[in-house]
Amino acid sequence: MLRPLGVAIVVTLGLASCATYDDEFATINSRLDQLDTRVQGAAQSAESANQSAQQANQRLDQIESRVQALEAKPRREPRG
Repeated sequence: MLRPLGVAIVVTLGLASCATYDDEFATINSRLDQLDTRVQGAAQSAESANQSAQQANQRLDQIESRVQALEAKPRREPRG
């Protein structure tokens, strides 16, 4: 009589601990999902910043070529 009761208690405790682990795994998975979302957002922001920097560099290159062209022109004599 005691043996079946002991087995029933062990099985019950085992099932209860499984539920606890399921809750912990659900919490961990939720945190991982949140982190994944934040990482994806940061990656998109970084990509956007990279594109903006590339466009700024292209504009600077265009301005630099204009400055060099102006500097290469012969200087005009002042009037008077």
